[in-house]
Amino acid sequence: MLLAYPFRVLVPRRALETATSTAVALLLFAGALDLVSPPVVIALAAGAGATLAGVRLSRLAMSRRDDPSPRTAGMLLDAAVVTAGLTAVALPLAGDGHTFAVLAGSLVVAVLAGAGLRRLPGRARPAAGVRLRWLVESAGPAIGLALAGWLLLPRAGVPVPVRLVAALALGGLGMAALTAFAGPRRRSGTAVCRGGVLLTLGGLVLLATLPFAPTGRVTLLAVPPLVFGMLLVAVGAVDAADAGDTEPAEPIASAWPRSVLPAAVLLLATGPHLGSGHAPDRTSVLLALAAVPPLVLRELLRAGDAPTSARPAAHRRPAGSPVRHRQTAQPPWLGDLPPAEPTLDHRDSAGDPAGPVTANGAGSTWPPEDGAGWSALSRRPVPAGGGPPGDRAALLDALAAIGDVPAPSGALLLVDLHVTDGIGPTAREDVLAEAVHRVRAVIAPDDLVTGCTGAGFAVVTAAGPVLAYALGTRLLAALAPPYRFAGSVVRAQTSIGLAEVSGDRPADVLRQAELARRRAVQLGRDRVEWYDAFLEEQLVRRLDLERELPGAVARGELDLVYQPVVDLADGQPVGAEALLRWRSPVLGTVLPAELLPVAEDLDLVGELEWWVLDRACRQLSHWSVGVRELWMAVNVTTRELTTPDFVQRAAAVLAAYGVPPERLVVEVSEPRVAGDLPTVVARLAGLRSLGVRTALDDFRAEHASLAQLRRLPIDLLKVGPELVSARPDGQPPLIDVVVNVGERLGVEIVAEELESSTQVEVARRGGCRYGQGFALARPATAERVEAYFEEFPSASR
Repeated sequence: MLLAYPFRVLVPRRALETATSTAVALLLFAGALDLVSPPVVIALAAGAGATLAGVRLSRLAMSRRDDPSPRTAGMLLDAAVVTAGLTAVALPLAGDGHTFAVLAGSLVVAVLAGAGLRRLPGRARPAAGVRLRWLVESAGPAIGLALAGWLLLPRAGVPVPVRLVAALALGGLGMAALTAFAGPRRRSGTAVCRGGVLLTLGGLVLLATLPFAPTGRVTLLAVPPLVFGMLLVAVGAVDAADAGDTEPAEPIASAWPRSVLPAAVLLLATGPHLGSGHAPDRTSVLLALAAVPPLVLRELLRAGDAPTSARPAAHRRPAGSPVRHRQTAQPPWLGDLPPAEPTLDHRDSAGDPAGPVTANGAGSTWPPEDGAGWSALSRRPVPAGGGPPGDRAALLDALAAIGDVPAPSGALLLVDLHVTDGIGPTAREDVLAEAVHRVRAVIAPDDLVTGCTGAGFAVVTAAGPVLAYALGTRLLAALAPPYRFAGSVVRAQTSIGLAEVSGDRPADVLRQAELARRRAVQLGRDRVEWYDAFLEEQLVRRLDLERELPGAVARGELDLVYQPVVDLADGQPVGAEALLRWRSPVLGTVLPAELLPVAEDLDLVGELEWWVLDRACRQLSHWSVGVRELWMAVNVTTRELTTPDFVQRAAAVLAAYGVPPERLVVEVSEPRVAGDLPTVVARLAGLRSLGVRTALDDFRAEHASLAQLRRLPIDLLKVGPELVSARPDGQPPLIDVVVNVGERLGVEIVAEELESSTQVEVARRGGCRYGQGFALARPATAERVEAYFEEFPSASR
């Protein structure tokens, strides 16, 4: 089969789609110039789109005989696009009854496509509350699109009820398509396929509504959504079947397309309508009024969520799901705000944290036992048993005073100091006192500074948001210099959260500023972060991850997928890279890009990486016996690599599974190597002494990277797609330079993240020995990778 397995690409996957789209565009251009009659354009374009999409979906169904879900989805979607194409091709035969005929075909397409979408892998069904929220937030823009359709659809020859039903259908289908293409899983194949189905149905609705005549060019407006929708159905279905449930899921949706595009379409429709002298009719007014209640309801829901939207997701989890809380330092006067991470990394002479937050969930309490709770208005410690109530009252009163004016304008800045030096409670108080002194020299006389946490303070200013942000940057500069006490030097990092006072309740402003402060901490400190609505979703997601990740190994929630590495000279597979996936029953599939930063903060990276190494070596032992001897690449962080016993533990894992050391490749990321280069060199040399091969990942063709490359004992150098792509200055790619350096050092080059046939060809011609990426083979389970390997019985390295 051409696509017998999702890894092997014998022809460029998108080449035919591009050619078909170009041909359709040329047909439309010819039809617009009256060179080809509209019925012929519609028949040829719809036939071409349905044929190509049908072939793709048929191959998908035939290649998945051992996987009933994608196979059934391919068959149903194939029938749907073929029905859509036949409906458009047979349009001239319907004559005056074309509206009924097309609507009947649309109904069949909707039923078949809906059943097919339900069988696609990786399909995520949000909770009922989330679906209701999407419906409410989409209703207003959908009605706006319906109003635009009402204004744009031709009046002559179209009955008013048909025109209204068509406008409403176009509005709903258009908004649903925008939600699919801009939703939280917009990059998944399932979302692309769903959007393609909606576009196809929209094209059919236009065909049913627009007057059909041999000389009527207006019918050509239905061709783009119809044809491109069918192509997207096939592309999305194949991608969804290939990726399974490993496709990336963005934590938040992209808001601007759903907000901007409907408004832009409505403006474009209203301008010509009014410019032609048409007065607003009753239906236009009613549609415009109908958009108001959803907008009001949306704002009411948002207002109702404001005090509680940042609650830990444990309160929203499915019934019966286990709850594992991560206790952290939390001022009780912040109310229902999610627990915050500790901000001061205080260490005593033994090097242990004072009030630590450990990976098993134990944590510190508020106030800290050492009396670090401190009021910035005085040198007195906060009384034990609670936060600074007096300070909080002054802070809320100041916020309320700003919010009570007719046109409220002001801001709250929460300032957090992170001291990494080992200092005691007295020294910490001295640091805070000096920090407050510096702040008073920067702020205006009418601004208020008050204590809020044991590691910082709050500033309330009547300045507008832009000036408040400028004040935040001045505070960063004032607090950056080191603090000198009794001959010692203490350095602190500053994180500032900024929230605008614009009529919200004072408690809500305080919560928003705290969320922004946490975001500044997460992004590396020494920065000012401005609160925005998406911030809460991101932080709640982060809290969900922090709560669920501890114990994931013991609960058996981790999984590995494998991406083959191919010899670019002959296309033979030479190995695979083990990629971690967390299959959380609460959060779904979590990819390493989201998982590893949380694991690093919770000090769980070592546990995860040794699990990966163990499972990868076990799988490698099976492949060495049952398939062939191929190598396996495993990623490790420099933090774990530099542990004293890493080499010995790696040797023990290899011995436990009887894996020859030369079949294992240990990869380390180049950007993190420079922090402890001598130790990294020693550990890589130790691995090579065992026979284990080593690789440098994420290599950048910079002077510093090239300089340290000479010191690193590595066998493989992995470079990204930027080295095989055209450069912005028009110069040729740099891959040949890196290959020449690798040849001089005796290092083989692996080009990774290759996503197009052009990149593969550039890498091959540039001298890369190996390649890895979606254009060659997608990550998949061990069973599917074994099936892929079986296509190459002679491959062995």
